[in-house]
Amino acid sequence: MNRKTRSTLLVLSALLTATSATAQVKPVTLTYFSSNSNGNWVNMQDEVGKEITRRTGVTLNAEFAIADPKQKVSLMAASGNYPCLISPKDQEGLLIDAGAMLELSSLINQHGPNIKKVMGNQFNRMRFSNKNKGIYFIPNNTAIRTAPFDSDPYFKVQLAALKEAGYPKVTTLADYEKVIAAYVKKHPTTADGRPTIGLSLLADDWRFSISVTNPAVLATGAPDDGEFYIDPKTYAAKPHYFRADERAYFKWLNGMNAKGLLDRESFTQKYDQYIAKIASGRVVALTDANWQIWSGLEALWKANMDDKAYARFPVVVKPGTRSPYNQPTGFSGGYGIGITKSCKDPVAAMKFLDFMASDEGQILNSWGVKGKHWTVVKGKRQFIPAVYKLSQDDPKTFRRTTGIGNYWISAYYGDGIKDSTGNYYTPKFPEEAIRSQSAAEKAALAAYKVKFWGDLTPKASTFKARPYGAAWTIPVPNDSDLSEFSSIHNDIVKKYIPRAILAPPADFDKIYTEMLNEMTRRTGKYWPMMTQLVKDRMSLWNTK
Repeated sequence: MNRKTRSTLLVLSALLTATSATAQVKPVTLTYFSSNSNGNWVNMQDEVGKEITRRTGVTLNAEFAIADPKQKVSLMAASGNYPCLISPKDQEGLLIDAGAMLELSSLINQHGPNIKKVMGNQFNRMRFSNKNKGIYFIPNNTAIRTAPFDSDPYFKVQLAALKEAGYPKVTTLADYEKVIAAYVKKHPTTADGRPTIGLSLLADDWRFSISVTNPAVLATGAPDDGEFYIDPKTYAAKPHYFRADERAYFKWLNGMNAKGLLDRESFTQKYDQYIAKIASGRVVALTDANWQIWSGLEALWKANMDDKAYARFPVVVKPGTRSPYNQPTGFSGGYGIGITKSCKDPVAAMKFLDFMASDEGQILNSWGVKGKHWTVVKGKRQFIPAVYKLSQDDPKTFRRTTGIGNYWISAYYGDGIKDSTGNYYTPKFPEEAIRSQSAAEKAALAAYKVKFWGDLTPKASTFKARPYGAAWTIPVPNDSDLSEFSSIHNDIVKKYIPRAILAPPADFDKIYTEMLNEMTRRTGKYWPMMTQLVKDRMSLWNTK
């Protein structure tokens, strides 16, 4: 047999093998509901979605939350009608108690080798609680392991304002306010005649905690444990509003309002109105997470208004306070995806989730299809130039057409982690992040002598990991009285915090004290219950 004949046979053999493998894929449609929103979902008709279906046979008939997902999930539990797959966020306990969820240990052991690989020595952290040690959900809301090179401090200020101020030190609330006030004074209106907004908050529905109350916690040096502050020595839980530094933070917001520097629509605007303001370049400063304002940032970049995008600072109430953004939690459990009793083919569902957790599935989701979206140059995975250009010039079209980053469905590794080829699982790594920085951002970072905004925050290695993870991820048993806490507490916060911020400064302390008194009276009985849950989690994880 000559070399040419042998080569031809090898090619034919490979083609027949590939055709056979594709033919063996069994088409299946899985229904799916997620409590997260997804404005880029196009029914798996994007390029990655089609490739997932080609490789797995699975098509997702998916529904994503538009309004309040809790109402939707509660209706499911009441009716007993469930999709095959569900990501219910903090209503996992409701569905488990309703008997809706399959216990997944056996399915994972038989059909989930990649899920087990990703979870590694943190596998037991998937167990639901001390009382119910079953595994019902596979984590998909946060990465299992990351090697972060950057972080997202919540205190944002426009690059243009920083430049005009001469790139000053921005460490405390006073520093932050000074930059905002100076820019608003010099530019009271935008080029098209609209009023410049100093600081805008977003209080729309559940986003209230992200933009209004979480920054107050972080500015005091405390980590994000939801609505509670967990004493690091005793692990006693108490609403975080009682701490003096946090009171000072809200008093500062009250002062910003009195000075005309706070957006008058902060407590009435809807999310789309907030994003539109950001996209217009009118808003000098924000206290928010990048993921929440991302569409506004994309609009600024697309409009070549890079200097109206934001620097990110770990601002604190008191000088010397250590900002907590990089404090490690380990994998903290929390939200995930589960298979319900209504699923007609749980094995197919588990195999699909395992594929998405595999190196193949993760790279497909994060990078797209080899040859179409990415290639390897000198041993390094990188986007094809035209694909990269689209990702920078028109991120929304990029996501909707390619589907890259649209399928965070199963367990996954985070930024900075390398696969077996020595390449990163995600396109977010130091070299790529620097490449995507605008000239305005590069100039600002250079002025502060850092490569990333996260370099301004204390390193993770300077903190001890929280032994309970993050308190907001601890599931509350549905039959516990503690399940009443959230709605009562949120009603109090949303009643008093806007009043305190918008009141005449002379009335602030009276209103804030009224809030604390009402919290004590109406929710005090729940605090020991949360303390016990924190201690139970440490017992479950053997981290006491």
